[in-house]
Amino acid sequence: MKILVPIKQVTDPASPVRLNRDGSGVDNTDSKMVINPFDEIALEAAMQLKESGHASEVIVCTIGPESWNDSLRTALAMGADRAIRVNGPLHLEPLAIARLLAKLAPEQDCSLVLAGKQAVDSDDNQVGQMVAGLLGWSQATFASQITLQEDILRVERETDSGRETLTLPLPAVITTDLRLNTPRYASLPNIVKAKRKPLDQMEATDLESPCTPQWHVVETQPPTMRPMGRAVASVDELHQILLKEGLIHGG
Repeated sequence: MKILVPIKQVTDPASPVRLNRDGSGVDNTDSKMVINPFDEIALEAAMQLKESGHASEVIVCTIGPESWNDSLRTALAMGADRAIRVNGPLHLEPLAIARLLAKLAPEQDCSLVLAGKQAVDSDDNQVGQMVAGLLGWSQATFASQITLQEDILRVERETDSGRETLTLPLPAVITTDLRLNTPRYASLPNIVKAKRKPLDQMEATDLESPCTPQWHVVETQPPTMRPMGRAVASVDELHQILLKEGLIHGG
């Protein structure tokens, strides 16, 4: 079984976010860029399936400009066997990304797509579900545990009402949640080895999938500043403050 792991390069979540002055989007100039954390979890899950003998190859892919090769090299250093960069626009809509991945997965003979549940910059949480829908594959989202036995996937996921366990056949698409695992670090020897691993490139047009935008961002605004918090000495003092400010009503 081959596993396809899509990754996205995002601004380091620990870095401050700056907006363009014209409100057209986020200014990433001089920002540290990293692999989307949920995608690292998906890659770790794929590596564990390979190390347990359930997968023959782990392929990482991204859809973006040449500068995203750095993230692919990092993914190769984490253990992926080879990488593919689909040369495309910097900002693609979720449906366009899903269409490209739905072309790429069968072309690479992959029967499992392991993806992060969402990117931390856009928070769309749509691509994995769309890929499964376009391919007609079974899907499980927000996975917190994955096991595979005789081509049947068993996926545990957390819901608002508790834990849910699903079984689904291959081929399938699974999106990963935070509790699934802790991604491994890329060691220095593996970073050196990653430079010799294959990193193929292709054009988005090679996959014959439309990338024409269906919408555009009108304006981006920073979040409203929250007022500073204040410490209180006791519950009674807090109660009096809430009463005074009309946030609660006395009985």
